[in-house]
Amino acid sequence: MHAVITHEQADFDALASLLAVCLLEPAATAVLPRKINRNVRSFLTLYGFDLPVMEYPDLSRKPIKRVTLVDTQTLPSLKGIDERTQVCVIDHHPAADLPTEWELHLELTGANTTLLVETMQKQGLKLDFSSATLMLLGIYEDTGSLSYAGTTPRDIRAAAWLLEQGANLSLAADFLNHPLSDEQFKLYSRMLDRAEYFRFYGLSVVVCRQVVQGFVDEISTVAHKLRDLLDPDGLFLLVQLDSHIQLVARSASDLLDVSRVAEHFGGGGHPRAAAALIRGMSLDSCYKELMDLLHKVIQPPRTVGQIMSRGPQVLAPDTSVAEAAEQMRRFGHEGYPVVDQGKMKGLLTRRAVDRAMAHRMDRQPVSQVMEAGAHVIRATDSVQQLQKKMMDTGWGQIPVTDPIDDEIIGIVTRTDLLKILSESVLADGTEHNLAEKLEAALPGARLELLKLIARQAEGLGVALYVVGGFVRDLLLETPSVDYDLVVEGDSIRLAQTLVSQYGGRLSSHRRFGTAKWTLDPQDPALVHAIPLLQSGEKILPDTLDFVTARTEFYPAPTALPSVERGSINLDLHRRDFTINTLALRLDGRYYAELLDYWGGGQDLERKQIRVLHSLSFIDDPTRMLRAVRLEQRLGFQIEDRTLELIRQALPLLDRVSGERIRSELQLIYREQNMCAVMSRLSELAILEAIDPALKWDSSYRDAFMLVRSFSPPSEWRIRSDVSQEFFYTVVLMKDLQLEEVNRICSRLHFPRTFSADCMDASLLLNDLRFWQTDALPSDLVCRLDETHERAVLAAWLFLEDRPSVRAGIDRYLRDWRFLRPSLTGDDLRERGIRPGPLYREILDALQKAWIDGTITTVREEHQLLETLLLDANA
Repeated sequence: MHAVITHEQADFDALASLLAVCLLEPAATAVLPRKINRNVRSFLTLYGFDLPVMEYPDLSRKPIKRVTLVDTQTLPSLKGIDERTQVCVIDHHPAADLPTEWELHLELTGANTTLLVETMQKQGLKLDFSSATLMLLGIYEDTGSLSYAGTTPRDIRAAAWLLEQGANLSLAADFLNHPLSDEQFKLYSRMLDRAEYFRFYGLSVVVCRQVVQGFVDEISTVAHKLRDLLDPDGLFLLVQLDSHIQLVARSASDLLDVSRVAEHFGGGGHPRAAAALIRGMSLDSCYKELMDLLHKVIQPPRTVGQIMSRGPQVLAPDTSVAEAAEQMRRFGHEGYPVVDQGKMKGLLTRRAVDRAMAHRMDRQPVSQVMEAGAHVIRATDSVQQLQKKMMDTGWGQIPVTDPIDDEIIGIVTRTDLLKILSESVLADGTEHNLAEKLEAALPGARLELLKLIARQAEGLGVALYVVGGFVRDLLLETPSVDYDLVVEGDSIRLAQTLVSQYGGRLSSHRRFGTAKWTLDPQDPALVHAIPLLQSGEKILPDTLDFVTARTEFYPAPTALPSVERGSINLDLHRRDFTINTLALRLDGRYYAELLDYWGGGQDLERKQIRVLHSLSFIDDPTRMLRAVRLEQRLGFQIEDRTLELIRQALPLLDRVSGERIRSELQLIYREQNMCAVMSRLSELAILEAIDPALKWDSSYRDAFMLVRSFSPPSEWRIRSDVSQEFFYTVVLMKDLQLEEVNRICSRLHFPRTFSADCMDASLLLNDLRFWQTDALPSDLVCRLDETHERAVLAAWLFLEDRPSVRAGIDRYLRDWRFLRPSLTGDDLRERGIRPGPLYREILDALQKAWIDGTITTVREEHQLLETLLLDANA
């Protein structure tokens, strides 16, 4: 026999789970508990006549071979169960201390029914009206109609599928809002009158206690009604009945785990709902013990001081609007506290500054446009208090004061708050802690090195982060082994500490707050700390870069940024795209904690490239090229608003230095799908914005692929630099006029020899496209001798449609350019010929004869010399 069992005082989630298992396994027998909530009993009376359930007295006495526990992890005493009975648990609560031989299916969802509905979906089951409605009731009751904080996207998708199966929402609402019985209503009214209200670290807690004569059924239903009315973070009911006290506890906050309270009194449950039956205590002593326990159970939440940015910039009331606008542009802040002699006077927002500038109030003091008020919050206040303060004031930035002297020591923003409120889950389920991914991605020695540095950072009391592309690629499961480190604090001091303990060399730039540690993998201290180094293999990077967290501002559009020290969130905010603003904190208890201040995780999930702010391309137009490079590398899409900003900023590319644009092009040439990048640059008119003559068409793709695979044969004995950048550049300019080539070379500030070779290649390709097939080989050699070597290489690469010319270039590179007559000027001098131009004419004629094949032996060469001398003397 296979029995399906749930907990006593069964609610709709428990009953729906029983039914779901029976639908999935028709041979199973669902056992109704002895106690069922009144609204559940009412539903069964009307609609449960054909549900496959059985009550305890009706169970046969056959041995129970298998038990499936749903919405509970407690195995009841039941005849037929023995040590051979197999036990399976399907529950949506955290795991208790369960026997190792039990089969467990534990996942954190809002309702247990959700887990089983997902299985039914996968198996393609069809439900009738009553079954679908019962399961919808199970999900709705445990998730507060999908409104409780514990509700997950899976619950919502399961509910949607049940509606498609015919679940009736109106019927569900009737049973979810079941009226109280007379006894329940009397208890409800008394509890409401005697409710006591408390605050623990910003959490609102209601405690109700009452003595009741006789029996009151389903006190949990009363608790639901009181919670809906009073809306506290925590609710505790103590009801003294004839022989015991019943505790019912409910929580609406992750900071309050009511199951711990219930377990203290011998009961149980889960963090949001729990209960206990208390014997041998008076109501007053039980109340006192509860209050003492709450002070221990309700832990201080994260405080404002833990999330604020220290050292806030403030403005004096007489600061001009223009000065404030410049400061906002410089540092990217959305608001500034206005402070006079240490006292808060108001908040200046970007919106107020923009409006004032539009009305030509740039010389007016900020005191005339700020939002007046002295709203502050203390560093010791809770995040919940901060949330309430922001809602009450409408301010998106709140100054933080020291609780002792009320001095302004920091500022906390709406972004900081949103990050905290959503930090447990990112982008539809992305993990908040990436320790497992990090340790799987890095080779052992590099991981140990990272942990060693993290321990040093923790000892110095500074926060250590690995940032940007490494974290992005880690989440995309295409990890790199190289990482750069950002220190919220003194990065140079950290690097100095590492060098003093583990050897190597240090170079630093105090002005920029950067340090480079050149590692010595043979240093005994480092080998002792990382035993894998004993192998002697090169398994560590040569150097590691440390950067102090900083902010930057652009003194003018397209200019290089100026840099100042800042916090990690400001450091991340200066980056180009949201997907590059992700960071992993590494020190101490924060090890591998993911930071996502700017929605990078969500954009990774959506596969989109998005800039952080609307001035991003104005500050640095080269980000346009970077956006396309990332888009094509990752297979993402530049989102619509970012595309619009690119189009608006295109004219600014004309003001960017050639060196910076060339640097971006060099990075593109290294991309695996560089042709897709170039095509997209052309599509978005970015190439044209660099120079109107630059373009891309399908024929260039083949040429780029030739360059990528090109390696000159050793027989050519090439002496010049054959960097791929040169050949890619020739491809882009091979169909242009000479003046256009010259203009582009000047625009991109190529070195003089590089530009000259590009011009040579352009002229040579144009000449050889129309080279006469009956021209002598020596004519080709003469033309090629006028050209630099790598321009000749470019001609050989890109003249695939002229095979005869290409064969001639190959002969030139292999043989002809090295061919010299056996006779020399010394031989001519011995013949009594006076040195002069005739020497060159004779030797050139001899060389051409060898190349053209009119002479093939030394004897023939001497005969030709005689002929040439006769002609010269004639």
